Amino acid sequence: MVNGAGGSLTLSTIIGHVSSATTLNTYTHVTDAMRQNAADKIDRGIERAEPKPRQEPVPQKPVPSTFQAHKGQRRKPGTGCVSQINDHLWEGRYSPIVNGQRMARNVYAKTEAECEKKLAELIREMKAEIVAGKNRMKPENIAG
Repeated sequence: MVNGAGGSLTLSTIIGHVSSATTLNTYTHVTDAMRQNAADKIDRGIERAEPKPRQEPVPQKPVPSTFQAHKGQRRKPGTGCVSQINDHLWEGRYSPIVNGQRMARNVYAKTEAECEKKLAELIREMKAEIVAGKNRMKPENIAG
């Protein structure tokens, strides 16, 4: 019976593969039943013996998955981000792109709730600044 590392090395040589890894990678689709049938044929051919009765494996239920959903770190566009820096400091960041340039500003607070509140205020202020800046640009573009 061709079996084990030495057997696959011999088989690789017979088949013409450079290494046993190539043989194993090439024939990984072979099922256990196919392997057993091949082993039985080899045993009959080499030893002129009848194959040994085989015991069919009992199917086992797969182990239940331990998958748990993970809430992502992404927030909706335009809402900024909040992260904890250490035990008593949170950072809120908002960085919109204005005229092709990223404008980033940060707020800091002792609690996450306080940081969210400060960040919401920062976003309102920055959006108002952006609108005011666009309005200032309009009369210049029209006059020019």
